[in-house]
Amino acid sequence: MKRIRLLAGMLLLISGILHIVAYFQASESPGNIPVLAFGVIYLIVGALLFNRRKYPLYLAIFVPLIGMTLSLIKFGIPELISLSALFKVLEIIAIICCLVVLLRSQKN
Repeated sequence: MKRIRLLAGMLLLISGILHIVAYFQASESPGNIPVLAFGVIYLIVGALLFNRRKYPLYLAIFVPLIGMTLSLIKFGIPELISLSALFKVLEIIAIICCLVVLLRSQKN
């Protein structure tokens, strides 16, 4: 269970770094500030997953869901081979990992 939690934390850290890199690649675009904001938030939530508390698991589920929902509303469904699709894949895997950890901890 610890490995799954660490995997989720690393995935959110990678997603956060990629969001920040994407912001600096296209920083002239006026709508890119939310990309930077979510990148910083993902870095914080990813770092919080490395401790044993329960609330980072909930944050790691709901924050990426909010980010993906807003992204789908604003940009639509991304192309299959794009940075946006990579964001979504990393975040979905992190969400699934956190759900597994939460469900297993409730069984015990």
